[in-house]
Amino acid sequence: VGASCAEYIAIKNFASEVVILDIKEGFAEGKAMDLMQTASLNGFDTKITGSTSDYSKTANSDVCVITSGIPRKPGMTREQLIGINAGIVKMVSASLIEHSPNTIIIVVSNPMDTMTYLVHKTTGLPKNRIIGMGGALDS
Repeated sequence: VGASCAEYIAIKNFASEVVILDIKEGFAEGKAMDLMQTASLNGFDTKITGSTSDYSKTANSDVCVITSGIPRKPGMTREQLIGINAGIVKMVSASLIEHSPNTIIIVVSNPMDTMTYLVHKTTGLPKNRIIGMGGALDS
């Protein structure tokens, strides 16, 4: 979801720069390189970079999109998913705010409603600067 979001932002020219961040060593850097190689084909000049766990690369971001967490597995309850993803989203949102205190955060992590509320409580941002984005499956 994160890479698709980065690609869409670039193609629509919503931002001059996009930073992809991941905890898996080299993953974000590779994904950013792949996306940059499509720039001429897709007609964008957005700079896309990747980083492994270095939130300083996101400093002063106007908008941050959180797609962190694991997907719900077959047989997994909503409560089990919350238990795992809450810790991840809490750490990510706190790190983002540390480097971009004036950002707007869009939460895509599941379960979206609970993770959006958690971001609100963790960051202390006013509710008009936190947006939860989900689809029909989240309803």
